[in-house]
Amino acid sequence: MDKKIQINHRRFLSDISSFGQIGALPGGGVARLALTDSDRLGRDELVSRMKALGLSVSIDNVGNIFGTRAGRLSSTVMTGSHIDTVLTGGLYDGTYGVLAGLEVIAALNDACIKTEHSITVASFTNEEGARFQPDMLGSLVFAGGMSVETARATADKSGITLGDELDRTGYTGAGRGPDHIISYYELHIEQGPVLENENTDIGVVTGVQGISWSRLTFRGRSSHAGTTPMHSRADSGLAAMSLITRLHTALKDIPEQLITCGSFQVLPDLINVVPHITTLTVDLRNPDEQALKTAEKILTELICDTEKAFNISVEKETLARFDSVSFNGKLISQIEKIAHNNGFTARRLCSGAGHDAQMIARIAPAAMIFVPSVNGLSHNIAELTYPDDLCRGTQVLAEAILSDAL
Repeated sequence: MDKKIQINHRRFLSDISSFGQIGALPGGGVARLALTDSDRLGRDELVSRMKALGLSVSIDNVGNIFGTRAGRLSSTVMTGSHIDTVLTGGLYDGTYGVLAGLEVIAALNDACIKTEHSITVASFTNEEGARFQPDMLGSLVFAGGMSVETARATADKSGITLGDELDRTGYTGAGRGPDHIISYYELHIEQGPVLENENTDIGVVTGVQGISWSRLTFRGRSSHAGTTPMHSRADSGLAAMSLITRLHTALKDIPEQLITCGSFQVLPDLINVVPHITTLTVDLRNPDEQALKTAEKILTELICDTEKAFNISVEKETLARFDSVSFNGKLISQIEKIAHNNGFTARRLCSGAGHDAQMIARIAPAAMIFVPSVNGLSHNIAELTYPDDLCRGTQVLAEAILSDAL
C-alpha cells in the first residue's frame, strides 16, 4: 500500500465529544436506549454527518443505517458498530466505532484518495439489547439470522414493539445495506481491564465468546410469613436463590465459564409474604462452544432438581443464544501488522462481550480492534478511554480499511 492516510486527532476527538451531548446525563455519560427520542436524535445527527462527508445514506427496514463512499466497484469494505446505549452508558461504547469510521472517510477525503472498492460505515439497531431482546438485533437481521417480521414484533417491557418505534421515529427504511462485503472491521473499547493492566495499546480480537441468555420464572404459592411452617411452603424466592447459588458452584470447574444473574424480581414483593412468583435472568458465556453447552445442560438439570425440592414449577425462556465466533485469520494478522508498523504494542484476545461483528462474520470476513478501557469500566457513566488510545485505534482502523479498499 503506497497511499498514506492520517486521521485528524483534533477533529476526531471533537466529534466524539459533541456527539456525547445527545442523550447526555446530568452526572456524565449518556442514555440513548434503542429507538427512544434520544436515540432518534443521535440517528438524525449521524445521518447529517454522513451526508456532510458526501456519503450515500441508506436505511433498511429494521433501522440499520449505512453511509457509503463510492469506489470504482460496488463491493465494499465495511466498518461500524452502534450508537444506542444502556440506560446509564458512556460516551464510547459503540459510538466510538461508528464515529471512527466517519473519521476514516474524512481522512480519505482530505487526502483525495480514491479507492477500488466502496467503503461503508454502518450503525446497527439495538445492539445493546437493553430495551429489545436479543442484543445485536439489527446486525442479526442484516446477516439473515432473524426475519424482519420477528424483529419488528419484538416488544420491550411495556409492550411497545420495535416496529412501533421504528415507525414512530421515522426509521423504518426501504433501503438496504451492501450486498458484497469483502471485509468488516469493528473498532471498539475493550470494556474490560486486560489491555490497561498489561499496558498494551491495541487489542487484536480473535473472536467472541458464546452467549446464552435465559429468563426463569419460578411459580410457588403465596402464604403468610409468620404462620406457614417451612415444610409447608412453596417459596419461589427461596427456590430461585437456591438454584442460582448451586449453579455458581456447579460451574466453577468449567474453564473460562462466566455466569451472571443480572435481574431478580419477586412477587408480591412484601416483607411478610412468602413470594409466589420469582423471575430471574441467567447470562452464561464461554469462548468454548462445547463448554457452554455443558453449562446449559447443568442449568436444565438443576431446574428439575429445584422443582422437586421446593414443590414449585419453573418455566425457562431463551432470550438469546449465540455460538462462539472466530474472526478471519487474514484480517487478524493484518491488524496486528499495522499496529506493530505504527510502533504500537498489541496482543491477541477474545472478546467477552457480544458485538455486531460476530453477526457480520456469518456473511463476510470480519475482525475487531480493541483499545484500553480505564479501570476496565463500561456500561457505566464513568466509562473512559484516553484520547491517545482512541486515536491509535482509529489510525489502525484507517490503514486496515484502506489496505483492503485500494
